[in-house]
Amino acid sequence: MCYAIYRTGFEEDKDLPIVLNTVIAGRYYVTEYLGSAAFSKVFQAHDLHTGLDVCLKIIKNDKDFFDQSLDEIKLLKLVNKHDPGDERHILRLFDYFYHQEHLFIVCELLRANLYEFQKFNQESGGEAYFTLSRLQVITRQCLEALEYLHNLGILHCDLKPENILIKSYKRCEIKIIDLGSSCFETDNLCLYVQSRSYRAPEVILGLPYDQKIDLWSLGCILAELCSGEVLFPNDAVVMILARMIGMLGPIDLEMLVNGQETYKYFTKEYDLFFVNEETDQLEYIIPEESSLEHQLQVSDAKFIDFIRNLLEINPQRRPTAREALEHPWLLHSY
Repeated sequence: MCYAIYRTGFEEDKDLPIVLNTVIAGRYYVTEYLGSAAFSKVFQAHDLHTGLDVCLKIIKNDKDFFDQSLDEIKLLKLVNKHDPGDERHILRLFDYFYHQEHLFIVCELLRANLYEFQKFNQESGGEAYFTLSRLQVITRQCLEALEYLHNLGILHCDLKPENILIKSYKRCEIKIIDLGSSCFETDNLCLYVQSRSYRAPEVILGLPYDQKIDLWSLGCILAELCSGEVLFPNDAVVMILARMIGMLGPIDLEMLVNGQETYKYFTKEYDLFFVNEETDQLEYIIPEESSLEHQLQVSDAKFIDFIRNLLEINPQRRPTAREALEHPWLLHSY
């Protein structure tokens, strides 16, 4: 009996079972399982045509994931095309194809992401990898990548340690990955972008936003790599706002007045509040005073000033990637 006629392309089983040491599409010899994300599984494979080891990303069989992945392919093609020399620290796309009702994306093979590597580094008790001099090298590459994306009119929209991968530990080279949430500045901008701990205040408040949201995320990432602790832990959004205010100072009244989402977190008098689910009572939140110096646990004044610049609550006062590259900390020799 032939079942193929009944296949729609969106079957009940969203995952394609992959067997190690087999060849996919007559070309990719699968050697290792690397991990999974919300809408994909990732394997290491050997490209029998080029002789290269590559990363094989298999998208779950779901229309929304499929559409989002097609958007990412389009963006990667554009970004790679304008960077023929691979100098802009963005993931390289090698190939993509449709096979057994699944979309496959073939990219360059990189090392651990910054989140995994930081965790491994802490748990192994070895010498701390993310020294200020290495952070400086990583920061420069991230800013060059962001400047490049922003010049193409692209916002990354989901910069976080998991989306920065190490290309070389020894040379401290990184690549930015995952343009799945990215968009053009001219698009109808979505209200909910960025992972919560790395979400810029203008996004939280429902204000118009631009490329500066990526600079905010980068500031959060660098603070985390420096201290080993997430700067704004993934708590209720109102608690993240309280922590921002306690550490970085008050939010400009103009931002609160114009934010579409301000009413969810602030009273009419602009006091922070939340509704206690158990008692259904409105409770006020007094931000606990803190400082970047205390959080970062370093005394390097230039570095602290650099992070403070990226974490400027008002995006109009936050630097662009180009401006951030000119900061004295990046010119400092360790």
